[in-house]
Amino acid sequence: GVSKFVNGPLADRANARYFMVAGLLLSVGANVFFGFSSSVLWLGIAWMVNGWVQGMGFPPVCRLMTHWFPPAQLATKMSIWNTSHSIGAWVAVVACGYIVGFGWRWCFFIPAMLCTIAGVILFILLRDTPSSVGLPEIKVEGMGETHREDRTTVEYKEFVRTRVFGNPYIWLISFANFFVYILRFAILDWGPTLLKEMKGFSLQHAGWMVAGFEASGLIGMLLAGWLTDRIFGGRGSRTCVFCMIGAVIAMLAFWKLPTHSALQSAVLLGAAGFFIYGPQALIGIIAANLATKRAAATAAGLTGLFGYLSTVVSGWGLGKLVQTSGWDVAFGALLAIGALGTFMFILAWPAKAHGYADAK
Repeated sequence: GVSKFVNGPLADRANARYFMVAGLLLSVGANVFFGFSSSVLWLGIAWMVNGWVQGMGFPPVCRLMTHWFPPAQLATKMSIWNTSHSIGAWVAVVACGYIVGFGWRWCFFIPAMLCTIAGVILFILLRDTPSSVGLPEIKVEGMGETHREDRTTVEYKEFVRTRVFGNPYIWLISFANFFVYILRFAILDWGPTLLKEMKGFSLQHAGWMVAGFEASGLIGMLLAGWLTDRIFGGRGSRTCVFCMIGAVIAMLAFWKLPTHSALQSAVLLGAAGFFIYGPQALIGIIAANLATKRAAATAAGLTGLFGYLSTVVSGWGLGKLVQTSGWDVAFGALLAIGALGTFMFILAWPAKAHGYADAK
C-alpha cells in the first residue's frame, strides 16, 4: 500500500514501459530469493520487498490507460483490464496446488520464470504514450496537450496539489476504497472459515463457493464499467452507490436467511461478489477521471494506499471480533462498514468525470 502511494507520482513522471518492466523483474528476484530462503527473517524481508516492487504495477497501468483510451471509454476498458487480478489469482491457486507436489519452493520459482518471460514481452511490445510512437495524443475536453518535460515545473506540481491532494472527491473515494476492500478481503480471507463455522459446510464446498464469489465479481466489474460509460457519463461514484446497496442487501440476506442450503448460500455469496467487485474496479477509474491523464498514477497511488490499509481490519480485526464476539456481531460490523462505504460514494455523487460531454 505504501509502495502504491510512493510510486504513483514516480509513475506519472517515468516511462511506463521501463517502470513496469523494472517492477516485474524486481518481483522475480524477490520471489527467487524467497524460494531459496528458509530463515523466517529472510522470508519476511523477501516478502516485504516483493510487496513493494509489486506496488510498481498498478500506477503506471492507470496512467497508460488514460493516455491510450479516451475518457468516454475508460471505465469499460479499465474494467476489462481489472479482471486480470481475479484470473491471475485463480491460475496461481490452481497451478500451485499441482506445483507444490515438486516442493513448495517451485511455487515461487515457476511463477518467477513466467514473469521473466512476461517482462521481456512487455519490454518489446509496450509503449509509453501515443506520441512516443508518432501518434497524436488523445484530446481531452478542456485540457491542453501535456508533455513529460513539464512534470517538474511549478505549474505541474500545483496541478497535482489541487487536482489530487486538494480534491475532496479523491479523498472521499479513497475512504470509500478502505471500506470496499474490507468487505472484499473479509470474504476472501475468512470465507471458507465463515462457511464452515456459521453455515456448517465442508471446507471443500466452501472453497468452491468463495471461487463463485470471485467469478461473479468478474461479471460485476465488467457490467459496472459498461454502465459507468453508457449510463452515468463516466461518473463511477454513481454506479458505486447502487453496487454498494446491492452488496449490503446480499450480505444481509446471506446472514439472516436461516436455511443451510448450499445453493442458496452460493447464490447469495455470488451476488455479494457481483456487487462488491464493481466498486473495487471503479475506484481507480474514478481517480483517473478526476485527476486526468496528467496525474492519474498519483491519484491511483493515494486510493490504493487506503485499500491496502483495510487489510488490518479485514484480516486481524475481523478475526479478533469473531473470536471475542461471534459471527453475528462480525456480520453486523461488516454491514455497518458497507453502509459507510455507500455513504462515501453518495457524498462523491456530484463528482464530474473530466473529458465527458456532460462535464463541460
